[in-house]
Amino acid sequence: MKLKFLLPVLLFAGVATALGVGLTIRPGDLPSVMINKQVPVFDLPPLLGRQRGLASNDLAGEVRLVNFFASWCFACRLEHPLLNRINADGIVPVYGINYKDRPEDAKAWLDRLGDPYARSGADFPGRTGIDWGVYGLPETFIVDRDSRIVYRHIGAISASDLENCLLPVVENLRASELAATSINLPSACQRSTQQIDLKSKLQTKS
Repeated sequence: MKLKFLLPVLLFAGVATALGVGLTIRPGDLPSVMINKQVPVFDLPPLLGRQRGLASNDLAGEVRLVNFFASWCFACRLEHPLLNRINADGIVPVYGINYKDRPEDAKAWLDRLGDPYARSGADFPGRTGIDWGVYGLPETFIVDRDSRIVYRHIGAISASDLENCLLPVVENLRASELAATSINLPSACQRSTQQIDLKSKLQTKS
């Protein structure tokens, strides 16, 4: 009988411990094996009410942001106005991958809050998210013109993140063919300690 009464207490303690550990993990402490690798091969159908889906072949030719989102994700709602601004101002193309969402919910969410995505794909099973190494939403990746994943941002993007981290990385990548030098991520990006070695990146092209 004691076990019967202890079981709820033990379950609560386990959940509380897991949450406590999770809250102490900084975003940059989560490793990403995909940094400096080609984007995974994928081909996703369009979201309900949209005409164009998203495939890995669509991510070549220029620097882009790839944003994983869902209507059920509260933090996605927090960053969404900023994504709309990025799109409206033409700062950098944003491509969206809708993760494990119901088609009608995703459509209603974008119709109501605005659609900042140049193209978007529906990852209903979540397989593409797994291939990218996504832990939770939202997550945003910077992809270079060679379809290589250069940087990963975990969590909602803030205005500070955009101005002090993501945009400097984007601009450095855009200028990389003219200045093939090794650079470090801006200090604001140091929760991820990956180095962007543009010289070695360009050498692998030849």
